[in-house]
Amino acid sequence: MKENYTVLDFSPSRSLSHKLKKENSINYLSTDLSGNFNADFEYDITKIDMSSNTIDLIICYHILEHIDEDLLAMSELFRVLKPNGIAIIQTPFTDGDIYENPLIQSPEERLKHFGQEDHVRIYSEIELKNRLEKTGFDVTIRHFDKIENYNKLLENESVFVVKKV
Repeated sequence: MKENYTVLDFSPSRSLSHKLKKENSINYLSTDLSGNFNADFEYDITKIDMSSNTIDLIICYHILEHIDEDLLAMSELFRVLKPNGIAIIQTPFTDGDIYENPLIQSPEERLKHFGQEDHVRIYSEIELKNRLEKTGFDVTIRHFDKIENYNKLLENESVFVVKKV
């Protein structure tokens, strides 16, 4: 990895955060707006308080399904990434279309409809890909099966690797 590589990690996992903070060549920035994770900053993903073209890698694992204005969040990720920067994005998925309904507000109804009390939608892979491409990203979807078992990914996990070109 090149020197002064800047990583922005939203709601960081403890094990990955601990590992990346030890890397001398990485400028690791962790952020969590909810207060549920140990993080260095409290950036709102829809208006990230940093300059454009400053981040080499963004980790955005299970974030976008919580964000009302997800296209605005995607635009902000695109804005802060350096040219050729990469974001790793993952969410829960369903078949068919994105399922979202802004009238569903209560935690109980969100659990019933979206699978978790604080989710506002559930994406389909193709529709998340379309939204990310609409934002300007070049999108690759990686599928991991149980044989590969990378870093505790679930069986048949899909991870989006998006690039600012």
